[in-house]
Formats: sequence, C-alpha cells, structure tokens
Amino acid sequence: MQIQKNRTLQGKHNKPIVADFFYSENSQPKPVIIFCHGYKGFKDWGAWNIMAKTFADAGFFFVKFNFSHNGGTVNQPIDFPDLEAFGNNNYTKELDDLESVIEWIFSKNDFQSEIDLNNISLIGHSRAGGIVTIKSEEDNRISKVISLAGVCDFGKRTATSGDLEQWEKDGVKYVQNGRTKQQMPHFFQFYEDFIKNEERLTIKRAVENLQIPYLIIHGDNDTSVSVEEAKKLHSWNKQSALEIIENANHVFNTSHPWEKATLSATLKKVTQTCIDFLNNVSK
Repeated sequence: MQIQKNRTLQGKHNKPIVADFFYSENSQPKPVIIFCHGYKGFKDWGAWNIMAKTFADAGFFFVKFNFSHNGGTVNQPIDFPDLEAFGNNNYTKELDDLESVIEWIFSKNDFQSEIDLNNISLIGHSRAGGIVTIKSEEDNRISKVISLAGVCDFGKRTATSGDLEQWEKDGVKYVQNGRTKQQMPHFFQFYEDFIKNEERLTIKRAVENLQIPYLIIHGDNDTSVSVEEAKKLHSWNKQSALEIIENANHVFNTSHPWEKATLSATLKKVTQTCIDFLNNVSK
C-alpha cells in the first residue's frame, strides 16, 4: 500500500489544504473517496488513518484532508495551533476547500493512472455530513455520498448558539475543547457568512434535491448529534439508505489518540457498510 501524508494543496483562502492519500499502486483506476472531518476535528483524529487503510485495502483511492481553517497548520496538522484560523472558519470556506480538493483530483496530478474520475464519492463526519451533502447536490462529478453521524441543520447550530447580540458586540465567542482545554474562538463572521448564504447552506434543501445514491449512518448512542437527525435526513430523501449502528457513539466508539492497531467493532462495521454500499450501488 502507498501512503502519502501531508501533501499541501492550494486552497481559495490563502491557507494550504493538507491532504493524505492511501491506495494500492497498480496503475488500475480506482474509485475515489474524499473524506471530510467534522467540527473540532482533523484528518489524523483517532482511528481515521486505520479506516483509510481499510478502504485502500478494499480497492479504493482514499483521500482525507484538513480544512484550511480547521486550526491546524502544515507543520502541525494535528490539533489546533492556529486558533485565529479556527475562528475565521465557516461553512462556505469548508465547501470551497472541498471544491479545491475535487478540482485537484481532476487536475494533472501524479495519481492519474490510479484514479477513476467517473467514480468519486464523498464521506463526511458530523458537521461535514452536511458539507458533503451540499457539495454532492451542487456538483455533478460526485457519484455517491455518505453521512457519518451527520447533522441535519446548520441553522440551529449557528443562529441560536449563544447570545447573538453579545456575540456581535464582542465580535467573538469561545467554546472550550474538552480534550485540549483550549478556548476555541468563533468570530462573528461565522454567523454573518451563514445568513448571507443561508439558502445554499440549508441541508434539507440539498438532501431533497440529491439525485445520487445517499447513505446515512448514525449511532444510536450518539450524544453529540441525535440519531433523530439521521432519521430526518432519511425522511427528506426516500431514496436514501439509513443504517443505525447499535451501541455506537458519535465517533463510533473510538477516541483520540487511538493507540490500537485495529478499528473499534462499531467503526469496523461502519467502514464495511460503506464499502458494501459503494461497491453495490450504481449512480
């Protein structure tokens, strides 16, 4: 297996996108998976590297990356040394970053003999479940899309989070990272950007309009994003597939750092469910 870590791709917002590639080098075009991490996440979180290897072993060309403003840097892609960038992140920047990665896949890169440009799927975890769904609805180059513990609504996480008047007055509000204990800033631009782009950023609209195979996976023990959100997503698109994983939490019973050499039983089931879906459902 070939693994290329921490390649830098050019984004649209003056910060590089740091990406990893996992694949078996055999000059055979392989289905492409682009994986997007969630809020307060990063590409090397927990067991994502083991998951990436599992997909590559199953014959996929697997790409994962850090959103340009997730708080990581080129030199330190794990955790959040750049809180200024984190505070300036927003949904449209993440959509732009994903667009940049897709464009890079279609550019003249050194993987052209290894990738099938007619078979590109997106997988998003948590907040990125919404990001990949919106992007899949608006980009006809995407063949399939999977939401892992994904949210169904950005609005309720934006407009009503905290005292709006105080947020605007201060220009920033903070959320503590439970693991690193950092005070993570959210500048008021986050709210302004959402309001400006609210129609585009309405996940329900995107889900209702999706014309490609769509898999929704959620744990029934998720205390961060309720399984009811998965059920709403499924109700908005009757052609979608819904898989509820028993006894699985928001990160499918993994954690960071993940010291084990194997996936948790639930993340293993999630990964196999994804592989089966991607192999057996045609666009």
